Amino acid sequence: MSKPQHFVFALVEDYTHLAFACAVDPLRIANLISGKELYRWSYASLDGETAISSDGTAIVVQHRFESIPPCDRVFVLSGINMRHKDFRNLIASLRTLDRGGRTKIGALCSGAYVLAKAGLLNGKQAAIHWEYHDSFMEEFPEVNLVRNVFVADEKYITASGGTATADLMLNLIEQEHGYDLSVAVSDQMVYNAVRGSSSAQKVSLQSRSGMRNSHLVRAIEIMRERLDDPIPPSAIARKIGISTRQLERLFGKYLNTAPKKYFMEMRLEKARHLLLQTEMSVTDIALSCGFDNPGNFSRVYRTAFGVTPMMQRGKLG
Repeated sequence: MSKPQHFVFALVEDYTHLAFACAVDPLRIANLISGKELYRWSYASLDGETAISSDGTAIVVQHRFESIPPCDRVFVLSGINMRHKDFRNLIASLRTLDRGGRTKIGALCSGAYVLAKAGLLNGKQAAIHWEYHDSFMEEFPEVNLVRNVFVADEKYITASGGTATADLMLNLIEQEHGYDLSVAVSDQMVYNAVRGSSSAQKVSLQSRSGMRNSHLVRAIEIMRERLDDPIPPSAIARKIGISTRQLERLFGKYLNTAPKKYFMEMRLEKARHLLLQTEMSVTDIALSCGFDNPGNFSRVYRTAFGVTPMMQRGKLG
C-alpha cells in the first residue's frame, strides 16, 4: 500500500472555519469511501497549541509555525484582518520548506496574502477571496491576481475560500486518485455544483439579474477595468458599438440605475475596501479610484456612506 499523503494546514488566527471544513472533510471522505488511508493531516498555529477561527472555534494543533515538518502539502489558511496577524515565523518556515523542494505550498481564502508577503507569488497567477482583490492588487502588483475560484496549475496553488476550497480539494483528489473517487466524494458531500479552476468568483451578473445582454456585461467589464481612470458613458457606448441612449436604457431596464451612477458606486466600493484593508493614504486611494481631487473624493464618499474616508478608517478600530 502506498504511503498516505500528509497535508499540514497552517491556521492563522481568525481563519475562516467554512474554508477549513471544506478543505479537510473531502480528504476524510476520500479515505472513508476508498477504504484506504489516502490522506492524513495535521495543523499548525502560532503558539503550537490551538488555532481560533473567526467564529470562535478552537482547534487543537500539532505544530508551531516555525516547526512545520516536511510534508507533501502545506496550505496557509487565514481569514479576516490577515494583514495584522503575526505570521513572520510562518513565512520563514514556508521559505525553508520551499527550498527543501519536497513540500508543495498552497493557500486558501486570504492565505495568498501570506504567500505574497513571502515573495512566493511574484510573476504567478493566484486566487484570493474577492473581498481582498482591490487591496491585494495595490500591495502586490507583481502578482497576477485572477478572479478564478482557484488556481491549480501553478507551483503554488491557491483557492479563494469558502466552497472554492472544496472545489480545489476535489480537483486534487481527481488528479491523484481518479475521477470516480472525486465524484463519489462530492456526492457524499451533497455537492453537485463542483467548479473548475476557470470559474469566476461571485455570482455572475447574468445569474444575479437573470439577463443575458452581452452589451451590458461588456459595459460593466469596461468599467471594472477603468476604475482608476473612468471614462464617460458615451465613450463606453462607443467601445461596445451602441449609442449612449441604448446604454442608458440597458442599465435602466436590467439594473434600475444609470451608467454614470453605477460606475461611481463601483469606484466608491473599491475605495471602501482600500480604506478598510490597506494603509494607503486617502490621497492615494482617491487617485486609485479615479478621483483627482481628494476633497471631492471625501465629499462624494460621505454622501454615499454617511462618513468621510478618514471617519471610515477610524471605524475599523
